[in-house]
Amino acid sequence: MSEAETPTPPPPPEEPSSGSGGQSSNRGLMVALSYLWLLALVPLLVEKDDAEVQWHAKHGIVLMVAEIGLWIVFALLSMVLGPLACALAIFQLLIFLAILVVHVICIVKGVNGERFLLPGISQYADRF
Repeated sequence: MSEAETPTPPPPPEEPSSGSGGQSSNRGLMVALSYLWLLALVPLLVEKDDAEVQWHAKHGIVLMVAEIGLWIVFALLSMVLGPLACALAIFQLLIFLAILVVHVICIVKGVNGERFLLPGISQYADRF
């Protein structure tokens, strides 16, 4: 048998390992769900073995809680300001459009395997 006829080893398995830290086959979908408000509970409860999906789900929940807090602040301010609430409504619209952009950036970066860190908010995702 010559050197050209040596048998080749079998290819490695293509399926991810099922141990801790294993990558899910539907990671992109789970990361996208992580930033859609209450749907962040789905990846948090379903993908317990994928640390990256867990981080994105926790980050999405922390972001949702921050947005609810912001909603409450705007509601209280609009009750106190009275006639000036119209100006506040325009500012509120701009803030919530910026939040929508942040959600889209988080989804795109998460699907590409990256993390988008928000100062003052992202640090809370690591706490729980």
